Amino acid sequence: MKTLLFLILSLLGPMPEGDPGQTLLLFWNLENFFDYRDEGTGDSDLEFSSMGDRHWTKTKFYRKCLGAAKTILWISDIYGKLPDIVGVAEVENAFVVRRLVQGDLLKKYGYGFIHYDSPDRRGIDVALLYRKAVFDTLESGACRVVAEVKDLRTRDILRVKLRHRATGDTVTVLVNHHPSKYGGGETSWRREAAVERLRSLADSLRRNGDRNIVAIGDFNDTPDNPLFKRLTGNGLLHLMKPDEGEGTIRFNGKWEMIDLCFISPGLLKRGPKLIIPNPPFLTEQDRSHSGDKPLRTYTGPRYNGGVSDHRPILLILER
Repeated sequence: MKTLLFLILSLLGPMPEGDPGQTLLLFWNLENFFDYRDEGTGDSDLEFSSMGDRHWTKTKFYRKCLGAAKTILWISDIYGKLPDIVGVAEVENAFVVRRLVQGDLLKKYGYGFIHYDSPDRRGIDVALLYRKAVFDTLESGACRVVAEVKDLRTRDILRVKLRHRATGDTVTVLVNHHPSKYGGGETSWRREAAVERLRSLADSLRRNGDRNIVAIGDFNDTPDNPLFKRLTGNGLLHLMKPDEGEGTIRFNGKWEMIDLCFISPGLLKRGPKLIIPNPPFLTEQDRSHSGDKPLRTYTGPRYNGGVSDHRPILLILER
């Protein structure tokens, strides 16, 4: 009932703006958020089309847009304001992101977005949404992840520098989606290449005077992996290790935290807090184990009607 109420209110009037000195940054892996057209760009593009194996139709696509937008509004209802910045992963192209921000639920809130096509083999990218009434974009770029010896076609790291229109403060957001463990064989070298690229990028930003850096995204590894010492030993702070039972994905009945956030020390003065929001409409009962699990879009080849196999993470920076 509460969810229905805030959706009705969102269509009738403005959402709460909250503390203007507070910044909310949401990240969410949107699980194979392809558009519904087959544009001949690869096997995944065909698979996620009305004629493909997934039977991914226009109706299913817009249902997913609605679920993602509904979650952004839920954040406003619970935490007092709309997310000022939203990083997303597993979006196919600019069409997908544009349909999300220009849909009925979000279009009046003035979200702009930044997206670059990446060389990923499956055709999925990262993108960043931001409220144009709150932030101006100063610069952006797609930062290629490469390996010295092997061919690595994966998602770029998206770099966006924003300036707060009211305070003049700047923040550089690095949106990540590091290579997965799927595919068989030894895959750690792929994530090592991505972490090394992120470390080098953060070092370069600091040398150029950037003091407020947020590296956030799906790192496809848990916080205890020694690989992340390359980041924390070179000027970034790992913001959170989850309490027992917390996480963003559910694997064999246990939550795992693979969506992570690293910040530069300059942001400690902003009292950063990292939260795992849990909108009730994004989960379903785990019938194989106790508790709930994310309501996925697909379970194997079967359409499941959810938004994502990940929970989002929310970074709150105070005044």
